[in-house]
Amino acid sequence: MSLNEVYITGVGKFLPGEPVGNRQMVDYIGSISKRSSALGSAILRKNGIKHRYYALETNGGYRYTNAAMAAQAIHSALKQARCQPEQVDLLATSTTQGDYLVPGFASAVHAELGIPPLAIFSFQSVCASSMMAVKNAWLNVKVGESQLAVASGSEFASRWFRPAVYQPFYDQDSQPDPQIEFLRWTLSDGAGAVVLEPEPKPDGVSLRIDWVQFKSFADRFPPCMYAGAKGNSDADNLGWGLYPSPQAAYEAGAIALKQDFNILYAMFPVWVGYYLELLEKYGLDPETIDYFLPHYSSHSLGEEMKRLLRRTGAMIAEEKWCNNLERCGNTGTASIFIMLEELVQQQSLQPGQRIFCFVPESGRCIAAFMHLTVV
Repeated sequence: MSLNEVYITGVGKFLPGEPVGNRQMVDYIGSISKRSSALGSAILRKNGIKHRYYALETNGGYRYTNAAMAAQAIHSALKQARCQPEQVDLLATSTTQGDYLVPGFASAVHAELGIPPLAIFSFQSVCASSMMAVKNAWLNVKVGESQLAVASGSEFASRWFRPAVYQPFYDQDSQPDPQIEFLRWTLSDGAGAVVLEPEPKPDGVSLRIDWVQFKSFADRFPPCMYAGAKGNSDADNLGWGLYPSPQAAYEAGAIALKQDFNILYAMFPVWVGYYLELLEKYGLDPETIDYFLPHYSSHSLGEEMKRLLRRTGAMIAEEKWCNNLERCGNTGTASIFIMLEELVQQQSLQPGQRIFCFVPESGRCIAAFMHLTVV
């Protein structure tokens, strides 16, 4: 059986509304307390984010659903690929949380696109679900099951951060909780998508997907970034659906999104170890990489990543790093797609150049990598 080469022929993004500066954030996600806002200011100094985008409106409503943002990004990618929506025969979506609990997110995006029947796949995790969607689409095109596949990533994180989400367990009388506040002041909304085909575009830039690799290390860690449980210890990890009612889960604090920093920092050596493993597997020299697209959720965590890479002697030169955290915030599953779109649109890419993508996920420790070649 012969296998096809697979090319990214279109990349698209969608960022809702106008960029929101740090001082305007509270107009969208609200204020819990003065102490909460003070901690938020400290977090913003640490994460280095200056602007982000929200699908929420300042009046408490919303501009777009998660599925609508994904569809907008897909249309943008198809336009860049010069393909018609009805040509798509496979849709692989990724998100942290769709608009519904049931059915799957890909069904909602398909309906939003309004295109004819096709194969669909829903991937739900945190950031690395983007790579799950890409690998699914890549393999289907590679074996000839699909002739025009789309993979998307989208997030509507801001809806988690309105003050009512935290009541009654976290209010103005509570001590500020870094596990809650970090995500409130870091995550943002947006969507991105890629079009995959077995042939490159006849003109312009295409990106050949050489390989996609990812690995879960959940056997080593409890949940780190999580929602649906009060806590991540054995005593507090009862899932929200096992409470007597959704209201009981909400009152216990089992709905809010949280992040455990002690566990997060323990994951960094694991991610770097997997990176070194892949360098050896593919005989990859960091010096031959032309563009490195790493996803990370704050400037300080990016610096930690650089520190560890320097210690290993496998650092990719810092001038080759491309990241949009400061301008777009942490867009989760959409992040790698948005970075790719900006790279294609803003850089004069040349045939043979090599692009290396890295998406770590703190949910329960996943690391994902993708190697591309410009054609």
